[in-house]
Amino acid sequence: MLKFTIKRLLISVVILFFVMFIVYALMYSLPTSYMEKTARELSQKPGSLKSAQEWLAELNAQYGMDKGLIGGFLVWLKSAAVGNFGDSWQWTDSVTNVFHDCIWYSFALGLICFILEVVIAIPLGVLAAKKQYSITDYAVTVFALIGISMPTFFVATVYKLVLAVKLQDWFGLSKPVFDISGMQGRDYVNLSEVGKFFDVAKHFVLPALTLVTVSIGSLMRYTRTNMLEVLNADYIRTARAKGLSEKKVINYHAFRNTLIPIVTILGGSLPGLFSGALITETLFSIRGIGYRSFHSMVAGDIPFTMFYLSFIAILTLLGNLIADILYAVVDPRVRLN
Repeated sequence: MLKFTIKRLLISVVILFFVMFIVYALMYSLPTSYMEKTARELSQKPGSLKSAQEWLAELNAQYGMDKGLIGGFLVWLKSAAVGNFGDSWQWTDSVTNVFHDCIWYSFALGLICFILEVVIAIPLGVLAAKKQYSITDYAVTVFALIGISMPTFFVATVYKLVLAVKLQDWFGLSKPVFDISGMQGRDYVNLSEVGKFFDVAKHFVLPALTLVTVSIGSLMRYTRTNMLEVLNADYIRTARAKGLSEKKVINYHAFRNTLIPIVTILGGSLPGLFSGALITETLFSIRGIGYRSFHSMVAGDIPFTMFYLSFIAILTLLGNLIADILYAVVDPRVRLN
């Protein structure tokens, strides 16, 4: 197992090196107007003692843009290896500080959605497989396909309209049950610590519902497909022929083997807890890393954009590594291969 893990880890490091090189190459190939625009803005700030050309030369030197593609990448990689990603132009703070300020909002939102997705999707997938071609199976399938087919912005708009606008009109409420954006209500500063917690939690309801709706269908269908494959296996027919109850056949024999591919999928999705949901966070103004990265990309904030893309690459590789290790744990045959 140790040899298998080390091999996968070394492969991930090599892949990460080339991915980060591609990220840097993309940023290096962007029009120089980004650097020039930032240099002009810095030179025009009150108290600035440097001209635009001096700022441009300093920025180019700071990010290795004056050393060519390979040389610049090595300079950036050396700084990134010790956690120095420079200063964010959009947020006027170091990239790491901006990251620390926003990552836990994304983690909280991602963790809530991950738990709800597992709790809802897996039982419904198993139920649909148990009652194949029944009304329950068709209902679950339709629900899953609707979630898969609808884009995030449409689901978010529907939830805003129904739960934040129409719900107030239907029940004649003085104010909306849920706010359509933001993370704090108008009376946030006057609330107690417990009240502040529940106020922030209430603002996370609509984003969480949006993410769960658009992501639950895939896991539900995946669980159903694998459960059907297991239920048609010979050992399941043997277990039933021995007189075991259907409950024990499903929960003990079938579900345990269905978990093998499901664990792989869930292991790969764990790093997604930290990556943020760019579209959803932006639509609901949740100040997580997805929200920050979107505005950084729009503003041409190269340092933070490079950090975010590298961060996503690391999370993706980490997810694949976790999935490989979990698969080797639940299925020892993988280690022999």
